[in-house]
Amino acid sequence: MRLDEEFKKSGYFWLPSNPEKRIPGILVIKDGGSIELEVVGLFDDSIDGINRAINGSDALDRIVGHIEKHGLVTLDDCFYKNRNISFGGISKSTVHVNRAFLGVAYEEKEIMLFNHLKFSVEGIDEWVGRSGIKVEHQFDKKSASITYNPPEEIILNLNNGMKLQITFTWTLPGFPSQKEAKITQKTYFKLSSDQACSLNDFISVAYKITTLLGFAIDKTVCIEKVTATSEAVRQDIGNEKTALVPISIYYPSLPFAKNRPKIDQHRMLFRFGQIQNDAERIVNNWFGAYDQIDPALNLYFSTKAGAHKYLDGKFLALAQGLETYHRRTSKMKLMDEDAFEKLTSDLIEQCPEEDREWLSGRLRHGNEVSLSRRIKSIIEPFKELLGTSKERNKLIRAIVDKRNYLTHYDQSLETAVVKGEELWVLCLKMEAIFQLHLLQILGFTQSEVKSVFENSHELQQKLKKI
Repeated sequence: MRLDEEFKKSGYFWLPSNPEKRIPGILVIKDGGSIELEVVGLFDDSIDGINRAINGSDALDRIVGHIEKHGLVTLDDCFYKNRNISFGGISKSTVHVNRAFLGVAYEEKEIMLFNHLKFSVEGIDEWVGRSGIKVEHQFDKKSASITYNPPEEIILNLNNGMKLQITFTWTLPGFPSQKEAKITQKTYFKLSSDQACSLNDFISVAYKITTLLGFAIDKTVCIEKVTATSEAVRQDIGNEKTALVPISIYYPSLPFAKNRPKIDQHRMLFRFGQIQNDAERIVNNWFGAYDQIDPALNLYFSTKAGAHKYLDGKFLALAQGLETYHRRTSKMKLMDEDAFEKLTSDLIEQCPEEDREWLSGRLRHGNEVSLSRRIKSIIEPFKELLGTSKERNKLIRAIVDKRNYLTHYDQSLETAVVKGEELWVLCLKMEAIFQLHLLQILGFTQSEVKSVFENSHELQQKLKKI
């Protein structure tokens, strides 16, 4: 979760089971969503509580509090990170918090359910590309007029029963505006469910939406500004009317990159405008991809988020990701399954009894095709983008040799494998191949994939012959 500045607020905190025992503390939320609570004293300073502390019982589960400027807060899934017991002095302890809910105080065992989750993602304004701000200049009269009409919301129906809205918030100039007139607009995603859902359900969907946006932008982008509402949590606004209480939520969301990405519309793989007529199908295809190729997607995004400190690690993740992708999307085998089972049975039957278990283990995956054949099959739909037959074979050989060397450290391959800049270029090409296939998974036709390639300078550079 992206925070532009550290969140640090003082307040009083207590356990829902003991609201009379309130202790001072400071709640700190850092960029990335890590949350800590530093308290003075202990939530339970009874003899039993101190004995539990001495014996290492660190779980606190849920803490509620009241902090400056924000009022009520609920801290969930908590435990002592370090705990100091000072007899006669001041003791400070640090509590690790997994999730913080600002604006509400939940009871000890109260189940948190929500109907709506609104969040923004880095790059969403540039990707959606819709603005209600219109500026008209009249240079001859040295004047200008600025008008604002909110863009229409976009509503997509998800196969999981939720609705996904692309919505907009805005601020207009205050009064009087004698020196400055400022209009701002911000784009958000909003998930809605008629049936109240757990936060985990919403977070899972929000994560997939974020990775879709990151794939389209070709950057690691982070969630920011998350708020939720529940039909069960309302506030009185007078005249016998109630309104939903907006609950700000903080948690260590994924994906996350330390530095905010530089977003450039011209460097995106594709923009919302290119898929707007088919957006619902494409978004649902992306969700379906997680059911089919989840491990491959995780490996791909790990390389984009900088999870691998060294280039060898990034290469291995890409190689494993491509292999896993092919395993999940292809039924390719060396021979017909029935024929292989018969061959296996015949071989085991003729094998000495004391070696049959060993042979059975060796044959278990004997019908799997080689990495070389998998990479060749993956390349086939886009072979015209990857050079001549000789160049493609060289690419396949480079991937297979490097994977085998790093996996088995075969010394005979040490002088043949790519290193340094050549390895970096190889990783770029593997990443591009991954992207071309993910476009297909989204539902892009061959001609549409080709159009994306022709209009993407970044994608062309990754496959550039060096």
